[in-house]
Amino acid sequence: MRKLVYFVAVSIDGFIAGPSGEFDFYPQPDDLVAHLRAEFPETMPGHVRPHIGLDGAPNKRFDTVLMGLGTYRPAYDHGITSPYPHLKQYVVSSTLPEPTDPAITVVRADPLGLVRELKQQPGDGDIWLCGGGLLAGALLPEIDELLWKRYPVIAGTGIPALAGDFHPRPFTPTETLAFSNGATLTTYRPTV
Repeated sequence: MRKLVYFVAVSIDGFIAGPSGEFDFYPQPDDLVAHLRAEFPETMPGHVRPHIGLDGAPNKRFDTVLMGLGTYRPAYDHGITSPYPHLKQYVVSSTLPEPTDPAITVVRADPLGLVRELKQQPGDGDIWLCGGGLLAGALLPEIDELLWKRYPVIAGTGIPALAGDFHPRPFTPTETLAFSNGATLTTYRPTV
């Protein structure tokens, strides 16, 4: 069965973006960028891939991306209606107008039901939960793995990595990679 993997950048204090959706404050050391390009090429947006030598690169881990409106909106507001054309794309939003791009499926309700259905479908990879915090909080019961890029920066406020009701769920770190500027990439799996 396919897994739902929450792969996201996070500050030391647990924010995935600033209060207005900012995410450009994360320092990007060359060794981390090289690792992400090599191991997770499909997480690079389609409009960037040709400029960084990934045009036509095969997906390695994911074949589907699931995101909330706050994650989708920066690309959408710049006229990029299909930010990950090399993946099946789902945007969970009750307010987004129907997209003009047939590559995007808008999910109006029941993201848990969607994820359960996607997990049962055949696929060539896992499902990447790209963000945001409210969506991740709603999907917490279905998250099979966390891949957290933790950056050595404090945001102070913003969009939390997970938001929602208080429902503690233990995870166990299984691997941590460290990079030149102190950023880490840690894999967590649910504690059995």
